Amino acid sequence: MLTVLGFAMIATFLVLIMTKKMSPIAALVLIPALFCVAVGQGAQLGDYVIDGVGKLAPTAAMLMFAIVYFGVMIDVGLFDPIVRAILRFCKADPVRVVVGTAVLAAIVSLDGDGSTTFMITVSAMYPLYKRLGMSLVVLTGVAATANGVMNTLPWGGPTARAATALKLDAGDIFVPMIPALAVGLLFVIALAYVLGRRERKRIGYLTLDEALAPGTDTETVLVGAGAGADAAQAKGEGEGHAARSAGGGADAPGDAPAGEGAEPAGFQGLDPNRATLRPRLYWFNAALTVGLLTAMILEVLPIPVLFLIGAALALTVNFPRPADQKARLAAHADNVLNVSGMVFAAAVFTGVLTGTGMVKHMADWLVGAIPDAMGPHMALVTGVLSLPLTYFMSNDGFYFGVLPVLAEAGAAHGVSPLEIARASLVGQALHMSSPLVPAVYVLVGMAKVEFGDHTRFTVKWAALTSLVVLGAAVLFGLV
Repeated sequence: MLTVLGFAMIATFLVLIMTKKMSPIAALVLIPALFCVAVGQGAQLGDYVIDGVGKLAPTAAMLMFAIVYFGVMIDVGLFDPIVRAILRFCKADPVRVVVGTAVLAAIVSLDGDGSTTFMITVSAMYPLYKRLGMSLVVLTGVAATANGVMNTLPWGGPTARAATALKLDAGDIFVPMIPALAVGLLFVIALAYVLGRRERKRIGYLTLDEALAPGTDTETVLVGAGAGADAAQAKGEGEGHAARSAGGGADAPGDAPAGEGAEPAGFQGLDPNRATLRPRLYWFNAALTVGLLTAMILEVLPIPVLFLIGAALALTVNFPRPADQKARLAAHADNVLNVSGMVFAAAVFTGVLTGTGMVKHMADWLVGAIPDAMGPHMALVTGVLSLPLTYFMSNDGFYFGVLPVLAEAGAAHGVSPLEIARASLVGQALHMSSPLVPAVYVLVGMAKVEFGDHTRFTVKWAALTSLVVLGAAVLFGLV
């Protein structure tokens, strides 16, 4: 019963947000609350929610202050030279921009923290997508998938969890998987190239001067981008961008789709004259950012504390007047509220899913459904199962709750725990777009993309990337 209700709850949530019948925050709260009552545990709903909120509160605090910090850094111009350098390198070519997104996300992912990766990647690339009128779900989809592949680094979390759960050495799990993961990363770059070509075909090829010219911003969030857009929408977008590419310079009306709030007409992602720029403090801000990220990697203090201190320093030094500080906080309040609200709403979903026992019953059912004949191929089975299981449950739940069971089943058929552990990593490309991952709300929030749009666009590509990694691991004899 709990198994059926668990799958039904997840399916209901996904359908409602992907069809935009409910907002993600409302769905994350109301759907699990209704199902908690349906399983006869309504009296425990409060305990489940408080438990979930308690576990995610540090993450919410970190995201709140991190968004303020990076928002201020964008305001004062820290990323302007990077954005301009990338734009000049990309030559306003959508193909180079999308490939650059994948490469940047992969490089920044070396710090092992998805939230930081998304904040830096979106901070650098968002103005470029805006200037060129590119689809923002391409930005979020490519960044999330690239980060998912890199999330398997030993300090990223999943590898350490697998090693701990199965009492293995993290190096023995990760190092042999490097060739397969490299194939996965190359696939993401190839995917970025293909998506970039489709974007180029849709919007045309602008010159650098046109891309940098004021007033050429659009907000384009097309779920169909890179996979065949809706004909009418594509036609409208194509006409607007064709006019721009021909030298008209004016935006086509109606570039922002329904449900997406377009930026004010005066938005200047690369405006060199905006009032918030602090060129004299550039090197202070650069040193502060490098120091903050270094302290985070070295774990000098808890990450929420580091970003809290960093945000306070950034505001105080760059905007000494309290009125200016208040204005900067107000400017980023929308992002902060959306992301932190989403995290706390996700706490209701995870709290009910875990507290009612739905997750355990779902995992047990999936493991029990494996035919005995598949026993000698348990590593391959583990790799396939890692896609849905790490998407529908937390990494902790999968690696500490399900993986030991899979390893025990494999051991009965002579399958090495190392093979099981390596196979368990392949689903991370898909996991990073799961509604249970707080970092994904940073990504969609900063990029101003609806979570349902991101899910519809990204899931198929992320799942394909995971299967490519699994296929490479099988080909190299790793699983």
